[in-house]
Amino acid sequence: MRRLIQNRAGFTLIELMVVVIIIAALAGMVLPQLIPASDEAKRNIAKGDIANVSTALRLYRLHNDKYPSTEEGLVILTKPSSSSTWREGYLEKPAVDPWKRPYKYACPGTHNRSFDIWSAGPREDDAADDVNSWDL
Repeated sequence: MRRLIQNRAGFTLIELMVVVIIIAALAGMVLPQLIPASDEAKRNIAKGDIANVSTALRLYRLHNDKYPSTEEGLVILTKPSSSSTWREGYLEKPAVDPWKRPYKYACPGTHNRSFDIWSAGPREDDAADDVNSWDL
């Protein structure tokens, strides 16, 4: 009896394969449900980022009497302007969307605003999934 217990100390290859197949089947059912939630979460993060950048732009205007030009872009918000008396940047880090691309900026804006900020969303070639400041 003792010899039988000593020989049966681990799992067989078939038992391990069954467990791996069960885990793969469960992952195959769960992952498709999580991917759309991930895209929606990233869109919500982009909306929050755009609101924060808009606030930083308004502070920049308060201190400099103008918004940054399109050519200056949003990069100017991360470092102090030489013409400003303000000594810190308005953003801690460059404005990058959740898809790791810089936010786009135009001043003056074309959507009845002083400026436009937008992200191309998860698919750059599909304008329908853009996240922008004029729809907030």
